[in-house]
Amino acid sequence: MKRIGVADTTFARVDLARYALRELAAAGTGFRVLRRTVPGLKDLPVACRQLFGQDGADLCLALGMPGKAEYDRTCAHEASLGLLFTAVLERKPIVECFVFESEVGSDDALEELGRRRASEHARNAYAMLFRPNDLARRAGAGLRQGFPDAGPARRAR
Repeated sequence: MKRIGVADTTFARVDLARYALRELAAAGTGFRVLRRTVPGLKDLPVACRQLFGQDGADLCLALGMPGKAEYDRTCAHEASLGLLFTAVLERKPIVECFVFESEVGSDDALEELGRRRASEHARNAYAMLFRPNDLARRAGAGLRQGFPDAGPARRAR
């Protein structure tokens, strides 16, 4: 049985894990979900490392929501580097799902973006473990999580 780790934060203004967990439950069986909630973005790499090392996760989904300030963008970058470092150390994938408050203009739009992005990243995490060929078939499709897909680039003929 596979184990999917879900790490989220109390700093987020949307409960991203709720949407990710709902999507994972609908995706199929053959896995168990492990969850760790931490205060902020920069705590996510350690949470993922614990999910791998102490809990035996095969893959982690890291959910975070940077605020609107420039400092928050810096923290997101640092957290992202920490997640990359953790994935390399553990030799296991971390699917990073950050929703920036500055991406949308209202709380309703933020909730909707968070729902869509967390759900779509959860679907990708499931596919990475159980259906990697599905991802390969969609390579170059211009898929976007949370927003409309961009589609593939077309070459002029």
